[in-house]
Amino acid sequence: MAGRLNVTLVKSMVGRPEKHRKVLRGMGLTKMNKTVNLEDTPSIRGMIKAVPHLVKVEEAADEA
Repeated sequence: MAGRLNVTLVKSMVGRPEKHRKVLRGMGLTKMNKTVNLEDTPSIRGMIKAVPHLVKVEEAADEA
């Protein structure tokens, strides 16, 4: 499970609980439509599971 994920913030964090905001900032998502490339780990999957209504997740293409 050592793949990569592209995670994009598709909905604003304005008006969301502080816990959701902290999760998004922890993933590096600070602005709308920003995409970050993260390692596919159980902790990242848990963060995504906390805010699935705010993000879009795609498998990253292999760069090797």
